[in-house]
Amino acid sequence: MNINWNTQIYCLIGHPISKTLSPVIHNNFYKLIDKNNIYLAFDVEEKDLYTIIEAIKILKIKGFNVTIPHKTIIINYLDKISEEAKLIGAVNTVKNIDNKLIGYNTDGAGFIKSLELMNIDVKGKNILILGAGGAAKAIATSLALAEVNSIFISNRTLEKAKKLSQKLKYQFPRVLIDYGRLDLKKVDKKNIHMVVNCTSIGMYPNIDELPIKLDGFSQNLIVYDIVYKPKKTKLLKLAENKGYKTIDGLNMLINQGLYSQQIWLEDENYNIYNYFYKIRRILEKYVE
Repeated sequence: MNINWNTQIYCLIGHPISKTLSPVIHNNFYKLIDKNNIYLAFDVEEKDLYTIIEAIKILKIKGFNVTIPHKTIIINYLDKISEEAKLIGAVNTVKNIDNKLIGYNTDGAGFIKSLELMNIDVKGKNILILGAGGAAKAIATSLALAEVNSIFISNRTLEKAKKLSQKLKYQFPRVLIDYGRLDLKKVDKKNIHMVVNCTSIGMYPNIDELPIKLDGFSQNLIVYDIVYKPKKTKLLKLAENKGYKTIDGLNMLINQGLYSQQIWLEDENYNIYNYFYKIRRILEKYVE
């Protein structure tokens, strides 16, 4: 990388950000397309958000990502947000066009793109989502936009599952929405096509934890765990042993990042997703 006066800066803002893999994804992408860009990560507390936003404008930074805990409050500093970001109620990608900041959410879109790359069509399918936090909200919204038949939200805290379920019902009246606890007593398992783990259960260092047992599901089940460290969680190992198709969290992580690049570089002729597998091979070294 030859950094000079013409190097364009992109960045991530959040707190804390010491364990983020975003610079690995984006800087390797720039290297692959031979682009004079650099991607940095800045640890920014909420009290400093206004200052960093003004600095981004002054420095003419063309785009940045937003991670926890700023994905919701950042909306107050933006000029416009996409329809999907409005539905989700959070922004993780911002594009700077002549100091007008436009917000997007690529989490759910990255999830859907990861399915498309594996030729998985969710239209008309029944989905079980584990968790009711920000990732679950983004993924559930994108699944509803993709015209799934039903979404069941299972969560340790029933009230959070209920709140997300009610919001989705209001936004997507044509999708069947229900909720319950992680014991899955209310779930018609035989008719579930895909389980998506949006909890942190099974994430390093708690690698021996399981969010649910996989008893009673159909043999055609797909199990998607958005946890990416370890790459193969205990849930995915269990699913493999049962003969289910599995997808690990690296797919969503990379695709939400590439979707950000698609937004930032939309005026340039790059086939962004041609680089998915190359970036995945690089990233696998960081998550074993």
